Amino acid sequence: MSDERLYFRQLLSGRDFAQDDPFAQQMVNFVYLIGDRETNEAVIVDPAYDPAGILGILEADGMNCVGMLGTHYHADHVGGSMMGLSVSGAAELLGETSVPLHIQTAEAEYVKKVTGLTNDDLVQHDGSQSLDVGAISIELLHTPGHTPGSQSFLVDNRLIAGDTLFLQGCGRTDLPGGDPEQLYHSLTKVLSKVPDDAVLFPGHQYSPAPSATMGETRAQNMVFVPKTAEQWMSMFG
Repeated sequence: MSDERLYFRQLLSGRDFAQDDPFAQQMVNFVYLIGDRETNEAVIVDPAYDPAGILGILEADGMNCVGMLGTHYHADHVGGSMMGLSVSGAAELLGETSVPLHIQTAEAEYVKKVTGLTNDDLVQHDGSQSLDVGAISIELLHTPGHTPGSQSFLVDNRLIAGDTLFLQGCGRTDLPGGDPEQLYHSLTKVLSKVPDDAVLFPGHQYSPAPSATMGETRAQNMVFVPKTAEQWMSMFG
């Protein structure tokens, strides 16, 4: 697969879309567009805040949206109502175009509760599976811990990790469904298959750089300092 065929964009909330939304500016969420330039098919990862604007960026690039991927159920990623906040997202994008939201089965009840979507709007995946967009293969990795059905996406040596892993730190585990022991397993076991030269693309810009190699992240991120689950729990549990 040639690099020219892969369509891949990283968009920042409050800058590239939702420019007039103070909450989007504050939360600095990343949205990702992944597709096949030859078939003009693409998916949107975490379409929160401004689904029409995100869809407009995709269409301006000559791409057609064929689906959405949700890293996890939190409203700043897939939209909906949560903890007194209401964010536009997957439900509103469905008003623009009829495409499914791909999630992990363990996340389904949370997603439906927060977004109001139904089973008919979702494609549920169990564990690590793959999704083809044109000829582009996206591996879906079940990485629970931040939430029960958190998932990361591996495509062409790029890892989109949502809130499972940032360049510095990782997602919090004190919200409903969070589990620090599961997160340790996801970071050290599930993501161990991701090579050091793969590039990490996180769910938020919490560091000056928008991305870094996994090798750099493993060397510099404190979450990789503990060498046992017991050490991890004493530091991050």
